[in-house]
Amino acid sequence: MWKDWIRPWVRPLPQWSIVAVTPPQRMVTAVLRWNDTSTDVTTDHTVASLNPLVIATSVDAGQRPLLEYIDSDTGRVLGTLHLERKDAVVGDRASIVLYHVAGGEHRCLSRLRSAWNARLQNRSMLKNRASGHLNTDPAAVQQLMIAYLCPRPVVLVSVQTTEHRNIFPMDLIGPLERSGLFTLALRSNNVSASVIRETGRATLSHMPAAMKPAVYKLSEHHKLPLAAWDELPFHVRPSPAHGTPAVATALRIQDLAIVHSLDIGLHTFFLCRVVSDESLADDVQLHHTAGFHQLYRRRSGRPFVEV
Repeated sequence: MWKDWIRPWVRPLPQWSIVAVTPPQRMVTAVLRWNDTSTDVTTDHTVASLNPLVIATSVDAGQRPLLEYIDSDTGRVLGTLHLERKDAVVGDRASIVLYHVAGGEHRCLSRLRSAWNARLQNRSMLKNRASGHLNTDPAAVQQLMIAYLCPRPVVLVSVQTTEHRNIFPMDLIGPLERSGLFTLALRSNNVSASVIRETGRATLSHMPAAMKPAVYKLSEHHKLPLAAWDELPFHVRPSPAHGTPAVATALRIQDLAIVHSLDIGLHTFFLCRVVSDESLADDVQLHHTAGFHQLYRRRSGRPFVEV
């Protein structure tokens, strides 16, 4: 029908798709390229900050490398980020390199459809700027969606002291495999950010896709601490190393020790060591990916399961 034809030209795609993926995801491979060298960084790159948009990796790839996201089944390049070296950070005998994202493009849509969809999305984001919903430049959000071509797992972060308790969702997380470190990029205005920094610990519960409603409800705790653990809509259990309340039905529970932290724009970037890692169940985990990635996979007959 004519409505189906015209809809893409008047309404943007959703920026994000909420999907169920069996961890660790292997549908998309991330490759870092510089000079005549390339290396797989699928498990060795993460987002360190949204504003400015910064990528962290254990690999020193020179001044201006390319980060490619490749469909693991077809070998097709889905998107590329153009990076510029920013800083090197040394934490716990490991060196991490920070790269500013200078540009990017994706190939999940035709060139015309991609440009028009970005225009519609950017216009919507700018309309929301006055209401305080946007503090990242629309161009950086478009580049961030390319980084999410590698579906990002969602966890609940638990924090507890004698005077503070909290649990909230995050997806700006990930391993830097070569260094042996694990990272969190948490907004500095999160009510628990300073507590994590002071105590040097956090606990992650990797969440089943079926628990999406409960996970999203806890987004309010980025701003408000949790009053009591028994207020949660699920049972908790002590984490193996820290004894911090974690989700009893989580797929996996990890205790982290913070070894270094630094402020990058609006975020606090935590470098961590995993001090305990307990796998509890095999099931699909809640993930986020770009809306245009889901459309690409749907058209190729391999869509993610949406939740």
